[in-house]
Amino acid sequence: MADVTALGELLIDFTNNGLSNQGNPLFEANPGGAPCNVLAILQKLGKKTAFIGKVGKDQFGKQLRQTIEEVGISSDYLMEDDDIPTTLAFVHTFPDGDRDFSFYRKPGADMMLREEDITPNMVKDTKIFHFGTLSMTHEEVRKATKKAVKMAKEAGALISLDPNLREPLWSSLELAKEQMLSAISECDILKISDNEIQFLTGKKDYDAGIAALRKQCDIPLICLTMGKDGSRAYYRDMRVEIPGFYQEHVVDTTGAGDTFCGCVLNYICEHGLDSLTEENLKEMLTFANAAASLVTTKKGAIRSMPEKMEVEDLIAR
Repeated sequence: MADVTALGELLIDFTNNGLSNQGNPLFEANPGGAPCNVLAILQKLGKKTAFIGKVGKDQFGKQLRQTIEEVGISSDYLMEDDDIPTTLAFVHTFPDGDRDFSFYRKPGADMMLREEDITPNMVKDTKIFHFGTLSMTHEEVRKATKKAVKMAKEAGALISLDPNLREPLWSSLELAKEQMLSAISECDILKISDNEIQFLTGKKDYDAGIAALRKQCDIPLICLTMGKDGSRAYYRDMRVEIPGFYQEHVVDTTGAGDTFCGCVLNYICEHGLDSLTEENLKEMLTFANAAASLVTTKKGAIRSMPEKMEVEDLIAR
């Protein structure tokens, strides 16, 4: 039985790692992909995880399989596509640690997941099923994702979503908004960023945006991330905000939101979703904020997740 099963993209994040002697940029091939980033921090926190997705039958695909197996994520449902290569993303990092992405995914292997690939045994015993909307950008992989969500709900799993908006991967922003709202309507736990709530609702004020979203969808727990400013949790009639943890030397913010999300799911695995208190929410956000700040001090995500003791030490300081 898995604590958390995730479906979606597993790819290589090429991050800048200085210049060669000739002055050319050097890139480091970091294993990544939001759903597996989430699973990686859950593994660090002692949870059992499994991943559903596709990579290419190439060297990058082999690297990714080896990586998730090394960190403890089950690769039983990681498939290979014989014809389409592993998806690649080049991460362009700005001086403040923020980043932009250039994707090589026309198509990429993660898009090749099909309805017939999804079987009930993949999700029947998981406590939480997690996904994002990069697996909903194209019709066939969207069908596979929706089938998995339906099966997970029928099996009694909680449904977790991180929309993870990547505008260049959608044929139109109208389609992106439509599919994101469709996915949100299915979830019990929503992790959403400040720019995503503004995109979906058109409201600059975050509280107003969350209120508008809750009118459309009945979501028990919404966690809003606000970068260095911290995060908020909206649960029943409660709203809790916790400031972020300042890091003087931010190297790469890739995976920070995924780390936060994984910590939230870890807390729900341990405490459930039915009777959280204000103190529970504060404790959950504090740990998630601290872990997310620590991952920004390293490149990449899957191999950069902090140990539980590191997070607790940061909170204590």
